[in-house]
Amino acid sequence: MKQLIIFLFLGIILACQTPKRTDNFVIEANAPGIYNGMRAYLKVKNERGQMVNKDTAIVIDEKFIFEGKRKEPSLEYLFINGTEGFLPLIVENGDISISIEKDSLNTSKVLGSKNNEVYQAYYLAQKRQNEKLQKLHNEYRIANINQSVDRQNIFEAINQARKKLNDLSVNHAMQNKSSDVAIILLNEAIKVRGAELEPIESTYSSLAENLKASRQGQNISSFIQTQKMIREAEKATQIGSVAPNFSAETPKGKTLALNDIKGKLTLIDFWASWCGPCRRENPNVVKVYNKYHDKGLEIISVSLDRQGHKDRWIKAINDDKMTWHHISNLQYWQDPIAKMYNVRGIPATFLLDVDGKIVAKNLRGPALENKVAELLN
Repeated sequence: MKQLIIFLFLGIILACQTPKRTDNFVIEANAPGIYNGMRAYLKVKNERGQMVNKDTAIVIDEKFIFEGKRKEPSLEYLFINGTEGFLPLIVENGDISISIEKDSLNTSKVLGSKNNEVYQAYYLAQKRQNEKLQKLHNEYRIANINQSVDRQNIFEAINQARKKLNDLSVNHAMQNKSSDVAIILLNEAIKVRGAELEPIESTYSSLAENLKASRQGQNISSFIQTQKMIREAEKATQIGSVAPNFSAETPKGKTLALNDIKGKLTLIDFWASWCGPCRRENPNVVKVYNKYHDKGLEIISVSLDRQGHKDRWIKAINDDKMTWHHISNLQYWQDPIAKMYNVRGIPATFLLDVDGKIVAKNLRGPALENKVAELLN
């Protein structure tokens, strides 16, 4: 008996001393009611927000296992064929267990990871806020049908609920800024349309250096810097601002700057040979130029053609009879001039007065001719 007790005691000590898995992960899922042969998938969102497969497992005896490695914790989504919904979870090196609810995956439980505890708390709060928002939408639809006087109040409540939903990821990141999940949640926050920069930047700056140095941390840093550049560009290109000077190579390889060609009225025209709407607008720009060039109109076109497509750029200039100034860096959407002017769609135009101040933006067709006539006649 004494030897048995000693062996049990040693077994407990050895079990307690078993090192935690750190160089790979094992996800063990208990899936009662899920048929043998069903496939389970771990998926991630690509840059377009589409779900793509990362790993696959097969259900055997109502269980399945994923094994692998992750360089850093990753937000992934569990799907099972024939089972409704999906389950988001943090996949990281270590042991993770999942208790599957076959009727709805999104009510399943993830255990064995502090990061998953933090994320599941956020996910539950997000789910509840979505349910509240959906309820308000239903109330507004009924109120709208009945022409109820409560419509405006419900509409305002919808806006408040939507803002609270959009703020959830940043708020949870701030509350758990020592956790890897903070970076993951901030990466979710920057995908929200119209995401507010200040709380994201403030939360990011408070994180530990190792989190900032991670791949996702660098992604957030890039987002912050890009948003700042956009703000600076928006400010610099407001109507009434002096247009920033720029320069690039002409089709003949010479450097030409905006300040070199300014007239009484100057049109900056962003376009590309591959841009259908630009090519359809070109005849109108040609008409305006031919009519008003002698009165002081100058045009400088900045092409967003791709590297290696200089011949296509020059051919389009000749085909469309664009006999004014042309420059291009041949860097497509990475063109530094387009970024300087916050151009995110083409054609895009900026009309400058004799002092180089922006007096109008994005005029096309008759609107462009009318404005030029107003300023030069």
